[in-house]
Amino acid sequence: MALRLPPVKVNAAIRVVTPATFARRERIDDGVKNLRALGFEPRFAVHALERGPLFFAGTAEQRIADLHEAFTDDEAQMVMSLRGGYGSNYLLERLDIELIGRHAKPFFAYSDLTGVQLHLLDRLGLPAFHGPMLAADFYLEDGVHLPSFRAAIAGEAYAVGAAEGLRTLRPGTARGTLYGGCLSILVSLLGTAWEPETEGKLLFLEDVGAKPYQVDRMLWQLRNAGKIEGVPGIVFGEMVDCVPPGADPRILDEAILSALSGFDGPIAMGLRSGHVSRRNVTLTFGVEGELRVDAEIALVVESRVER
Repeated sequence: MALRLPPVKVNAAIRVVTPATFARRERIDDGVKNLRALGFEPRFAVHALERGPLFFAGTAEQRIADLHEAFTDDEAQMVMSLRGGYGSNYLLERLDIELIGRHAKPFFAYSDLTGVQLHLLDRLGLPAFHGPMLAADFYLEDGVHLPSFRAAIAGEAYAVGAAEGLRTLRPGTARGTLYGGCLSILVSLLGTAWEPETEGKLLFLEDVGAKPYQVDRMLWQLRNAGKIEGVPGIVFGEMVDCVPPGADPRILDEAILSALSGFDGPIAMGLRSGHVSRRNVTLTFGVEGELRVDAEIALVVESRVER
């Protein structure tokens, strides 16, 4: 069961961390400006602007220290990743689950941070806010879907549909706990101590730049690892740059349906959450949701606040 986090108040401070790869300076500046225009106050962790070693934003020890400090900062109501990239997998074995549990608060991230978010959800019940990041989305004028962002931090129910990219691959209705993230990261966790717990979950899967045959292969691996068993419905993201230039635009849809040929639940496609072309939708993993794939296609995210 997901933890009941209090709503985030207006003018909240946001602790910004960089658990993976560093970001461009101009994107950071624009992201800060746009967050402040919405009434939030970004406060950077000590090592958030580190560049190196390699492609990392500091050492693993620096990055995990920043993440722990962000959760224990009583003045900040939220934690937000600067961007994704690569490297947060090195933090998994260093996470202080008990410390974070004592200071639970919303953590906004996606992409490479999928593993960290799902581990905190699986171990603590900490809702995973699969949503916009400062230097990946907030730096853009049209980078964030504000209705879902605001509803998610308030703990209110909300729905997204065709206007947010959803379309039908296979009709039907399903209910379950929302769960998922970046497909390639989920697959990379199979066979590890941080393997995702998908049974009974309403699954959201997204990626960027994966060719149709690579998506097929990752879905094949998920199925054969037993990670589609008990899943009532599946929603795919926008899947940016996953259809090669000049290819039949239907090839990705067909590859997904072929890879999931034995799956009986509804399948929707195209929701702009995670790696997207614009207006990144926030999804709250760990709360109940309903997928309606019919004439009025919608994904409903239910309230996480006690009424």
